[in-house]
Amino acid sequence: MPDDAAVIREVNAAFAKCQRPDHFTDHTHCAECAEHDELLLSRDNDTLQLADVGNPGWDPLCFVDAAGFGYLFPGLTRLALSDPGPEHDWYGAQLLSHLTYAPQGEANRHLRAFDAEQRRAVVNLLRHLAETRSLFADKYGCSDDLLYAIELWSKADETDAATESASM
Repeated sequence: MPDDAAVIREVNAAFAKCQRPDHFTDHTHCAECAEHDELLLSRDNDTLQLADVGNPGWDPLCFVDAAGFGYLFPGLTRLALSDPGPEHDWYGAQLLSHLTYAPQGEANRHLRAFDAEQRRAVVNLLRHLAETRSLFADKYGCSDDLLYAIELWSKADETDAATESASM
């Protein structure tokens, strides 16, 4: 079983090609989008904090497209691997909602936009969370969501592998 540092290295490598967007949201849409954009523009993967994205009722990532989400994914991984704090719940539960967008399933915008290497890194992160953070998943009522996310992202990874084999 890989440790947290190995999972972080894999995610960082898979998402290294993601460019920082000029804007994370449609900042001209409304005041909320502008505020979320301003916050995310002030952060990078090392400075993104649970306080920035950990409130499900005020989550800037709901307004971020797949390119911006990909850019931020290493920081989100770091947050999901951290323990919950006194002011915030375990971030893994919230990350799962972004990775599944039930009932969208396979139509999830991130699943469709990420390349094969990135999807494999997501699957490995999810499996790692299931192996090492199952108590958090149970506590925050998202064990079924975690299993669903693994299944969803693994199917896409298997489809990629089959396509690669067929083209050889």
